Amino acid sequence: MSDPRTAEPTPPQPKQQQEMPGETAAMRPAPDHGETSYRGSDRLSGRAAIITGADSGIGRAVAIAFAREGADVVIGYLDEHDDAEETARWVREAGRKAVLAPGDVKDEGFCRSLVERTVAKFGRLDILVNNAAHQATIEEIEDITAEEWDVTFRTNVYSQFFLAKAAIRHMKPGSAIVNTTSINAKSPTPTLLAYATTKGAIANFTAGLSNLVAPKGIRVNAVAPGPIWTPLIPSTLPPEKIESFGGDTPIGRVGQPAELAPAYVLLASDEGSYITGAVIPVTGGRLML
Repeated sequence: MSDPRTAEPTPPQPKQQQEMPGETAAMRPAPDHGETSYRGSDRLSGRAAIITGADSGIGRAVAIAFAREGADVVIGYLDEHDDAEETARWVREAGRKAVLAPGDVKDEGFCRSLVERTVAKFGRLDILVNNAAHQATIEEIEDITAEEWDVTFRTNVYSQFFLAKAAIRHMKPGSAIVNTTSINAKSPTPTLLAYATTKGAIANFTAGLSNLVAPKGIRVNAVAPGPIWTPLIPSTLPPEKIESFGGDTPIGRVGQPAELAPAYVLLASDEGSYITGAVIPVTGGRLML
């Protein structure tokens, strides 16, 4: 048993800044993806999963957990090849197959090909984790361009529609879709206006899609992270905010990607068989009301 207040590094974090979308290796302290801590118990044995944004952060932690639970993993990512190779290494060390699939989830054609490639490689598709995301900190609405709004929506929302639409036709009863929303869906950060708006849309998309496909025996849920230590943070937030990032949660620290993975495993596994249309908050105690 560990004290959640001190189970992982506590603020302050070193001031740091990266170019978008950021790299794991440059982060201080290094994020915890469960590399040495996650223990599997065959809850996803024999299943095939697509995880977008799986090169780093939450996506990497979910890939490691899924592999240790027995799933083969398609690692969807944009162009962060070094990070993606590291994720694949951990999946293979768990004795599972890893397929690297670079491409742009804003493009419907790529999303369709990602699904078709998974089915061709593994002969099945049981789990889709829609995790890829884009965010940018912008202080004034006048400075949000139509292009930035479009990129955010296409990356965060359109991609989930494209991938779900392509995946569901291949999914059998018992399959699961897990979307990544955010605490911003209910408690939006003003300077993340575009991002927060998409996360509200994802929560609504999850609820509606869950009811649409429940008659097929497919479950759809979402995880809502709070402040989590991923490359997105030093590459999109000002250095002065990084130092105290996560310190204002009731638990008093930033969350680690490894602390998200168990929620995804629950929602993807048979242990979550009566959960659909739900959003699980993993927020360090911040309330989603």
